[in-house]
Amino acid sequence: MIPPETTSKEQTDMSTAGGPSERSQAAGEAPATGVSEKQRTGHTVKVKDLHAYYGSHHSIKGVSVDFPANEVTAIIGPSGSGKSTVVRCINRMHEEIPGARAEGSVMLDDLDVYDTAADVTAVRRLIGMVFQKPNPFPTMSIFDNVAAGLRLTGTRGSDLKELVPRSLQAVGLWDEVKDRLQEPGIGLSGGQQQRLCIARTVAVEPEVILMDEPCSALDPIATLRIEELIDELKERYTIVIVTHNMQQAARVANSTLFMLDGEVIEHDETNKIFTNPGDERTERYVTGKFG
Repeated sequence: MIPPETTSKEQTDMSTAGGPSERSQAAGEAPATGVSEKQRTGHTVKVKDLHAYYGSHHSIKGVSVDFPANEVTAIIGPSGSGKSTVVRCINRMHEEIPGARAEGSVMLDDLDVYDTAADVTAVRRLIGMVFQKPNPFPTMSIFDNVAAGLRLTGTRGSDLKELVPRSLQAVGLWDEVKDRLQEPGIGLSGGQQQRLCIARTVAVEPEVILMDEPCSALDPIATLRIEELIDELKERYTIVIVTHNMQQAARVANSTLFMLDGEVIEHDETNKIFTNPGDERTERYVTGKFG
């Protein structure tokens, strides 16, 4: 049950905070028992012929792309190119916007995310989301922020006391907050808040983590810590990160996807995108000639 003080916005955020391995639940089947270490490794996401609309505006135009397991894929491109829309379509957040809709196929391994029988809440737990601005739940303590998604999945008592510290340790935050767990999450610094939100995501063991410009509101030191964390997390998760920061994409991503006007222009190894792109438009963008 969602805590009574939780706002409707917080309910929406919790539904995108990631979740346990619930592939069978998302497909409308009985939930499996237990999560093996193997299940915690990253999973492949395949997007095929994706179209997205805001009312009559055709925002995403036939995007097809594969996101490999246990790799970081950066999505770059100028403002308005459709980067954030693509990641929001992957975990079906796009349709939460009034008048917005999506067509096409998004496959998480063998699960069709857009199948009519798919459980949208379970999909969003399998595919966690970290937003541009840190969004700890303002009415909750540090402990309860991390525990929020776990409680939604039925985790209680001693399990919470084990999983919350483990999640905070996974994002390098435990030593900084272990004596402040009952203090408000919004009392942390910006960088700590973002790591708290990532801890909330990984606590419920998603299979994919989407990050929509997670460092844009952070200072360089906090940004570096998040980038180090991303490098650590890809050992267990498949990560897609939207970024305007070319240097950040070069530092953290195995491959980089360049978008323009709602279309994929080029997708290749990050080093190739930045040193020897195959499309003139990519070269002009990464060299700062437009965008």
